[in-house]
Amino acid sequence: EITTRLVGSEMCIRDRLTEQQTDTNQTTDRRYLVPFILITSLFFLWGFARAILDVLNKHFQNALHISITHSALIQVTTYLGYFLMAIPAGFFINRYGYRRGVVFGLLLFGVGALLFIPGATVGSFSAFLLCLFIIGCGLVFLETAANPYVTELGAKETATSRLNLSQSFNGLGGIFATLCIGQFLFNQTEEGGNVVVPYTILGILVLVIALVFSRVDLPEISHVATAEDEAAGSNISKLFSHHKMFVFGLLALLSYEVAEISINSYFINFVTGMKWMDDRTASVALTCALAFFMVGRFLGSWIMRRIKATTMLLICAVGCVVCILLVLSNLGKLSLVALLCNYMFEAIMFPTIFSIALTGLGNLTKTASSLLMMTPIGGCGFLLMGLIADRTHFTLPFLVPLIGFVIVLAYAAREYKLAKK
Repeated sequence: EITTRLVGSEMCIRDRLTEQQTDTNQTTDRRYLVPFILITSLFFLWGFARAILDVLNKHFQNALHISITHSALIQVTTYLGYFLMAIPAGFFINRYGYRRGVVFGLLLFGVGALLFIPGATVGSFSAFLLCLFIIGCGLVFLETAANPYVTELGAKETATSRLNLSQSFNGLGGIFATLCIGQFLFNQTEEGGNVVVPYTILGILVLVIALVFSRVDLPEISHVATAEDEAAGSNISKLFSHHKMFVFGLLALLSYEVAEISINSYFINFVTGMKWMDDRTASVALTCALAFFMVGRFLGSWIMRRIKATTMLLICAVGCVVCILLVLSNLGKLSLVALLCNYMFEAIMFPTIFSIALTGLGNLTKTASSLLMMTPIGGCGFLLMGLIADRTHFTLPFLVPLIGFVIVLAYAAREYKLAKK
């Protein structure tokens, strides 16, 4: 009888603990819901800011009568800001937290956009490049803070899916940018629309959002200190010496950025150069491509709740390599279809590689994130595509993204094998 009572008491205690754990999980989910929504709004903003660049390239070629290679300095300057400020952004966020990192990034972003007003008065290409460099510095703070923060807001098992969901709004921002700004700038007048107008509106909006974030409370995510954290050496040296797959992930993400940004930046030049459409129609076509991209992210986020992220990454990497090979084969309009399909396959790559690379890094996560956010420097790959296009044929530059996707495929295959062990 005593034994029976003890067993009954033990079962009762277990039931209560289970109920308490369930309540705790529900509270945690509710606690993270508002931060998740606020942070996800930032993905829309930088998707918008980065997609404008793909329209600006062709706009400045028309307005300033410069070559594809010369206009590629837009990407080089903006993504140079990412490269130079990524590690300082990581240090800043490590010391002051995610929220202050977001606010500081928004301030840089807003100021850079508003500087287009005096930049237009100066009237030189270099003045616009300086504004874009400041915007790039702001964007890297946003991305360095937001990407790892989203992976932390919930269960580790759904981190990749959660990041893909947030990144889907990045694609939505890109759609709005290419459609609205493209139609505004390519308005069939000789000089096109005034580029100052969209950047002024964007700058004011971003500064208002910065004010909102300065007033909200974003919970900081802490990790238990490990023996590795207490070991001698900087966080960067620990990552490179003890986390080889992180280093491979860093290379894969850089290769992806080379491919993805270069294709976006070259898209309008490619379809107009092939005489398939004019500038205004090409901006709509790019919007459709980014719509495929956004659908790919939403769909990928849903699929990865059912299959492993490593499997999904491998499938998509194969798809991208096949699509770009079809584009290089110069099959007419079939090449355009293949290029649009590539947007579907590449959509999940950035958040998936990013999330996988950060897995198990603990207190090294913020530093690792800052290193991963140096990879948009790969956007300078468009400069190489421009050089090839100006000297050869409009199809041959796609060798650059092909090499990038092959490296991603190698990383995906390696992670797939490790996941099966």
